[in-house]
Amino acid sequence: MDKIKTSHYRIDAPVRLQEVPTLNNLNATDDALKDRLKHIRKKIGELQDVLYAHGKYSVLVCFQGIDTAGKDSLIREVFKDFNSRGVVVHSFKTPTTLERQHDYLWRHYIALPARGKFGVFNRTHYENVLVTRVHPEFILGENIPGIDTIDDITDAFWHQRFEQIKNFEKHLVQNGTIIFKFFLHLSKNEQKNRLLRRLRLQEKNWKFSPDDLKERALWDQYQQYYQEAINVTSTKDAPWYVIPADNKKAARTIVADIMYDELKDLKDIKYPQLDEEVKAKLDTYKEQLNNE
Repeated sequence: MDKIKTSHYRIDAPVRLQEVPTLNNLNATDDALKDRLKHIRKKIGELQDVLYAHGKYSVLVCFQGIDTAGKDSLIREVFKDFNSRGVVVHSFKTPTTLERQHDYLWRHYIALPARGKFGVFNRTHYENVLVTRVHPEFILGENIPGIDTIDDITDAFWHQRFEQIKNFEKHLVQNGTIIFKFFLHLSKNEQKNRLLRRLRLQEKNWKFSPDDLKERALWDQYQQYYQEAINVTSTKDAPWYVIPADNKKAARTIVADIMYDELKDLKDIKYPQLDEEVKAKLDTYKEQLNNE
């Protein structure tokens, strides 16, 4: 199996998505990929246990990708060995009436992980500079002062929103949140195959919606806006990682490897030490329990 290098996927300079491969099998069989994922997610699970006990950092893992990119199954497989008390997954759908009564970041802010925990965002705050750019009429539903028609949504508006998102993430990092942002980069042909599979297999029919085809027709727009969002908001403290997603098993393995590669270098994360007085009496406590 090819060695997975985090730097190969991290966006440190402007990128053209059409030039980035959507397929990387890592020169490995499905069984080898499965074994590698099983090994690495166990190690991340061990790190999560220390992080939980340490209680000073939180980890926010963000997944974005076009429909059928494999976000749900990736989250299920990568976080399978986590202690359930240490990870919470949020899937963001169309904003509710309550959510629309707040600014667009509010529903994401209240879902952030507490110190010591992992939070996973299945679709993220970036929907607000992706779907809303393809469908700017959605912005009107936010009831923003000065935005009364689509014509009011200018390039300056989007620039301001990018800055708001970067400031939001900078604030989180400065207060102890480690951020991973993964874009699952799927080819148009592979999406077609996955949509056909949903139609062909009865047990997958429930996943299909006619809207999937309407959004697919807007493929080029989505790719353009994903590219701009990634290039503008990939920062040193909260970089984007573009993950080839045509092979689901390889994509899961790459994501898990990147997370472990980054988290294992946090040397200050450790189990808390017992009070010296309590430590000195451990044998006494053991004796007390054994003599019950």
